[in-house]
Amino acid sequence: MTTTPHPGCAVVLLPAAHPALPVNAIPTLRAADALYATKDVDESVALVAGAKPVPEHADLLAEAGRGAVVLLAARRTESTAAMLAEAGVPVIDPELPPLLRAVAVMDRLRSPGGCPWDAEQTHDSLRQYLIEETYELLDAIETRDRPALLEELGDVLLQVLFHARIAAEDDDEPFDVDDVAEELVDKLVGRHPHVFADAEVVHTAERQQHRWEELKQQEKQRESIVDGVAFGQPATALAAKLASRTDRANLPAELFPQGDDVGQRLFRAVAEAKRAGAEPEGELREAARAFAADVRAAEAAARADDVDPSTLDAAGWRRYWPR
Repeated sequence: MTTTPHPGCAVVLLPAAHPALPVNAIPTLRAADALYATKDVDESVALVAGAKPVPEHADLLAEAGRGAVVLLAARRTESTAAMLAEAGVPVIDPELPPLLRAVAVMDRLRSPGGCPWDAEQTHDSLRQYLIEETYELLDAIETRDRPALLEELGDVLLQVLFHARIAAEDDDEPFDVDDVAEELVDKLVGRHPHVFADAEVVHTAERQQHRWEELKQQEKQRESIVDGVAFGQPATALAAKLASRTDRANLPAELFPQGDDVGQRLFRAVAEAKRAGAEPEGELREAARAFAADVRAAEAAARADDVDPSTLDAAGWRRYWPR
């Protein structure tokens, strides 16, 4: 008899207050080769799940070595569940804090017996989703849509959990979500010495931003003021970031690109706006939204006159353009 559990095995602890099947455990139950319930699990819950009475410990452990066995256990029943947990079977606990449950669900989706699509993903294949989810979050912020903000923050968090789970499987340089969190804590503490240590008191947000960059420069031992700038970001944000970095280094604006090419003129406009205290990316997006709203208003006005907007010429657009 083997005591090494199959990777698809799991123990699902039922909530103490409402011992029903937890929604986040349903995919796990469906993927099981065999589903059992301890004797203290409510009969109606076991019946709904299609769970059989749990066999003897030795038989259960042997079966868990051959296939994906899932055990439903009441919180007050620990012996059988503990036996599997000691053998290395993951425990899905719906009463864990939500963030830890999210990590557990991601682990389950990525593990053998989980979701085939999730199991196939890589850091590279997920790049498009990270960009899409980030822009959807930005859209929720700009439109002040609180329900969407809640949902999109969760989608961005999913990307973090997903990438951390993939990283944990790396053969050469593995790290997991705990390592990610620890790295973040070290960074936040290290870059706020005025809060967590007896360092210079920072009285303004502007001074803190400058201090953050100074500490980052020291930590990363960068040779250039433009080292570390993400050149894959949108061009407007990239130009603004470069302007901000060079402004802190007292680089004069006369050294901005001075040609008449479209790109050079755009760079100067963005950089000068950033140095003047504006946020070019946000302001340009706001202007684009306002323009789109005007287009929709003109189209609606044309339709109200039984005019097809697609047939409008320049004079027609001017006629219906909102004043």
